[in-house]
Amino acid sequence: MNALTVYGGLFLTAFIAATIFPAQSELALAGLLLSGAYPPVLLIAVASVGNVAGSLVNWALGRFAERFRDRRWFPAGSQTLARAQTWYARYGYWSLLASWMPFIGDPLTVAAGLLREPLWRFLLLVAIAKTGRYLVLAAVTLGWT
Repeated sequence: MNALTVYGGLFLTAFIAATIFPAQSELALAGLLLSGAYPPVLLIAVASVGNVAGSLVNWALGRFAERFRDRRWFPAGSQTLARAQTWYARYGYWSLLASWMPFIGDPLTVAAGLLREPLWRFLLLVAIAKTGRYLVLAAVTLGWT
């Protein structure tokens, strides 16, 4: 398999995993790390950029498509979004450090857009959270601990 296909597939999987579609970027990354065929730093970087880009889509949907929040395709249901907004209101922009978490992370990124979080701060905090998750996954997978 050529490297462009591998990195492109990992980017796409990580991107999709951060949006409304179900995907497991952690499994893809762990498998590639265990193969030993690709540099771990590059795999982590590609997965991180893809996952942050997917979260950016959620932020943009929250920021610019709020009027569609009751539509079926919107990335967070009304109850989930209300819970994320409550969390966000309580902990502020620091709650974006939890954007890596399953079930709550994606709605948090939508809530950040709805609540007009500045893009620079959103990207910084989400990048720290998402990259941190992949670094921990790599450390555990490769026995770096």
